[in-house]
Amino acid sequence: MTVGLIGAHEAVAPAVAAIPDRWEVRRFKAVLDRLNERNQDLAYEMLSLRSTGEIVPRSSLDARQEPDTGSLPRYLVAHASDLVVNPMWLIGGGIGVSTLDGAVSPDYRVFRLRNVMNPRFAHYLLRSRPYVDQYVLYTRAQTTFDRRVQQGDLDNLPLLIPPLDEQRAIADYLDRETARIDTLIAEQQRLVILLQERRRAVISNAFHRHVPNSRLQHACIDVVDCPHTTPELGEDGGYEAVRTASVRGGKFRPGNGIAVNRATWLSRNGADAPKLGDVLFTREAPAGEACMVPSENVCLGQRMVLLRVNSDLCVGRFLLWQIYSDRVQDHFRIAANGSTVTNVRLPVLRTTPIWLPPLGEQYRIVDYLDAQTSKIDTLIAEAERFIELSRERRSALITAVVTGQIDVRGQVA
Repeated sequence: MTVGLIGAHEAVAPAVAAIPDRWEVRRFKAVLDRLNERNQDLAYEMLSLRSTGEIVPRSSLDARQEPDTGSLPRYLVAHASDLVVNPMWLIGGGIGVSTLDGAVSPDYRVFRLRNVMNPRFAHYLLRSRPYVDQYVLYTRAQTTFDRRVQQGDLDNLPLLIPPLDEQRAIADYLDRETARIDTLIAEQQRLVILLQERRRAVISNAFHRHVPNSRLQHACIDVVDCPHTTPELGEDGGYEAVRTASVRGGKFRPGNGIAVNRATWLSRNGADAPKLGDVLFTREAPAGEACMVPSENVCLGQRMVLLRVNSDLCVGRFLLWQIYSDRVQDHFRIAANGSTVTNVRLPVLRTTPIWLPPLGEQYRIVDYLDAQTSKIDTLIAEAERFIELSRERRSALITAVVTGQIDVRGQVA
């Protein structure tokens, strides 16, 4: 049976049109009832909805800002098998069926499933790709105030409803298959962590046996702080204000800066433009990242510092690698200030102890570290690609099964 649908549902419409004959389609509000039970006596544990769809005790998460105690009685009670929705972050995965009893943010919505829908099946269905794409279409924009999914749109969302025994079979199959994929992903994630630790050790081992004999400022012609203003977005392109998001792990990440015009580029480079061989450094958010200047068409965005390397005394990549050594990173952590955002102040940066051997020795170490880290980076990239492909396969499998493209009836473990 297919009910008369209200509104446009472009993302889920193909799945609705292609369901098996034995399935039916019902509107969201015909299958789920919105609840408004409040945690007035504070009897329920506080829960948090993660972007993975998991609903977990708030106490199990890293320290985060605690809610105002006056708001606690307003928290919504969610029981096991209830659907919890964060309407502000549906596009990012803020939806899931709870396996716990507890209290969730009053900004969320809580729904009780009627007996035509299995909770585990509902969890997979409402987090599948067609539905996530549909939530995006329901939003006006992706700003904080415009990405909320309105309840009217959610009420009219068409849901695919197989027979209950098939819903249970689908949930069992997906529990089993996604657990296998998740295990493979977790193994690769552990491998990435081990490789990253190995990379840090290779870098640090190249420097730890040598006693610092200089300061960072002595390896530079100048240490240039950025203008403390936000660069204006340009129209003609070709020039980029480098932001902290552009710099990670010793590498420049294109596309994360701000496109600026030539006038802005000139005005922000009053102390001379960055040159190839110089080093870009992030003094906060996060602090202590660095990369080589990728092009002379860049200027400094906020929180960025330019290390204008003195090529008579120092090789830029040698300075870059040394910045990532444990000794220098520990120096930054010990000397850093800032209550919420770690900040490496310029006096701290300038006076950072470094080892500055003859240029020949620097080139030898640079060649060694370039070669060793390149091998490790290749392995990391392969593992990250495996993770990406596994997540894509997981998502595709869920979509195929919950939309009836794959019939799992009769499947055995």
